[in-house]
Amino acid sequence: MTPADILAENARRLALINTPYDPVAGDPDDPDRVEYSVKGLQGGKIWIPKEMLADPMIRALEISGSVDTYISDVLGLVPSDESRLLVERRFIRCRILHDFPYWAASFVYIKPKGGGADTLFTLNRPQRRLVATLEAMRRESKPIRLIVLKARQWGGSTCVQLYMAWLQMVHAVGLNSLIIAHQGIATDEIKDMFDRMLTNYPDWLLTDEGEAPPKGRRMENAGDSKGAFRVVSRNCKVKLGSAERPDSCRGGDYNLVHCSEVGIWRATRLRTPEQIMRAACSGVLFKPLTMIVLESTANGTGNFFHREYESAKSGESQFRSLFVSWYDIDQYSEPLDDAESFARQLIEGREAKLAASSRRQPGAYLWWLWERGATLEALNWYVNERSKYSDHGLMAAEYPSDDIEAFVHSGARVFDKYQVEALREGCRITPRKGEIDGDAPGGPQSLRNVRFNPDSNGGLKIWKDRAIPQQGFKTLNRYLVVVDIGGRSIHADWSVITVFDRDGMESGKLPEVAAQWRGHTDIDLLAWNAARIATYYDNALLVIESNTLDTRDPARLVDGDQSSFIINQLREAYPNLYARKQSVEDVQQGLPRKYGFHTNTATKPMIISGLVKAIREGVYVERDEDCLDEYLTYEQRSNGSYGALPGRHDDILMTRAIGLHICFMEMDMPRRVVVSDPYRTNRPTGRARYTMF
Repeated sequence: MTPADILAENARRLALINTPYDPVAGDPDDPDRVEYSVKGLQGGKIWIPKEMLADPMIRALEISGSVDTYISDVLGLVPSDESRLLVERRFIRCRILHDFPYWAASFVYIKPKGGGADTLFTLNRPQRRLVATLEAMRRESKPIRLIVLKARQWGGSTCVQLYMAWLQMVHAVGLNSLIIAHQGIATDEIKDMFDRMLTNYPDWLLTDEGEAPPKGRRMENAGDSKGAFRVVSRNCKVKLGSAERPDSCRGGDYNLVHCSEVGIWRATRLRTPEQIMRAACSGVLFKPLTMIVLESTANGTGNFFHREYESAKSGESQFRSLFVSWYDIDQYSEPLDDAESFARQLIEGREAKLAASSRRQPGAYLWWLWERGATLEALNWYVNERSKYSDHGLMAAEYPSDDIEAFVHSGARVFDKYQVEALREGCRITPRKGEIDGDAPGGPQSLRNVRFNPDSNGGLKIWKDRAIPQQGFKTLNRYLVVVDIGGRSIHADWSVITVFDRDGMESGKLPEVAAQWRGHTDIDLLAWNAARIATYYDNALLVIESNTLDTRDPARLVDGDQSSFIINQLREAYPNLYARKQSVEDVQQGLPRKYGFHTNTATKPMIISGLVKAIREGVYVERDEDCLDEYLTYEQRSNGSYGALPGRHDDILMTRAIGLHICFMEMDMPRRVVVSDPYRTNRPTGRARYTMF
């Protein structure tokens, strides 16, 4: 890639960013809109939401081709200024029901940042993304549930509150809303915004067609609280509260709830963010035209907002997640004096992983931002702004580039994010899901007649099925199965069973993750499930991670160390159970073999260092993106120990660390042998005779 290539791509990006946006005419590039042209109506050619075409009036207007033809042929009236106004207002009523950007840019006045006269509300780029996400849920007739992680200063809170006002003013009478800010000053600003909007709102839109506009004040206090008011014409209440005064956040008959800057809500002895949320949202029904939005900048890990965002991102909650990066915001851009020189420096530094100082970012990081879509002008702003901060974490908290670095952490990331991203190429295969079944759910009988049972809800993902044995031949040392033991409750760590396929390693091929089971289950069922999976994969070497209470992170010991139980269950039933190498002294003294891989203060740094090397050199093929997420949120803490960030997991990661260590350092290379009785090799107690091939 040359500087000319960079400049050409940058020009393309700038052209997209600077494309004029006219919400009144509509966005012709929006796939949810269609061209609509009626002479005498809203300037001629416009682009309206597709669902508007379901309205008989909208279709009849389009067929008529002009307002006057519609008035005479459909309404049976003589075209006049009065009848034309009637048609126009009916069209507007229909359009604002389906088109929030048009409603906001036509009828909603706000105070602009930086002062000046009130202006109509036109959505900026990140606001358009936010509204598109909200509208996707509304149009599907789903309850609107969204959690927004954001950079600063793009009007996200204003946009959410006006979207709620749109539902109240246009969609239904009697929709009550609750807005919770992080402090009382913000509630005053919100009330001022509503007052400004209602003061400039057209009389004829305050009521349904044919009803007389209301007289008197458009907004009045609701009850004795100055933090609640009612929009008279829509019979809806707007209540304002703050996290500093939890009693003001108690919900009642509310349909719409917006919680602002949740990340900086403080937990005290008398209240927690969880308690405030429960009090505010417990009364919101899970049905269409209800809405709960949580939005905030990040403020550390392990807190309420961090946990809720991660749950939404993983699909575990009813909320959807949305992240807005700093380079999505137009104001974070700075013109370049010499764009060609900047592009050349960007290319030359793209391999640099170390920064020249604590106030600069490595060249590889800037290249990563370029590849994510940032313009050269945005990168120029970032370089200048970054010099204000002595630590990347401080910059990331205010201006995050992705939703992983947004949450500031105190430790040091173990794995290089660029090297981790390189593994993502292997994660594009869609796995089959199901379970491995046998003749029984547990016990030695469960290891007979093992077979794959497809099930879309199964815990096992298979990217590469077991090899079909050739008549008379077998590959020894091909498969490796590693088990990380979690707990059986949903609050415990996950149990993970990972299958590695080592085929071709002797000729330079990379080992790859072939399958993985992940779930919560009873320990005895986990033991037999692992053995069944290992049996299915040609009696693979089965490695159980074993630990002691004094060497394992207590946070992971929800159910205590259960490795001895599993090993005792399987030792006599499964023929290929991993045992640690014995010293000469142990052999001479006749000491029993020790089964399982023992993770302790000596071996854990060893296998983690090995995993760092494996990721750096790309010596294995990863298939699961969840594993990459664990790599990116794994840190070395100030006391030297390793672990996942609060609220995250490292169960998949540990199977990779142990598995790759054994794969490269302990197991013999795979080799093909002649088998005298190939059909006996699938039986867990079978002992076939092998000959080197």
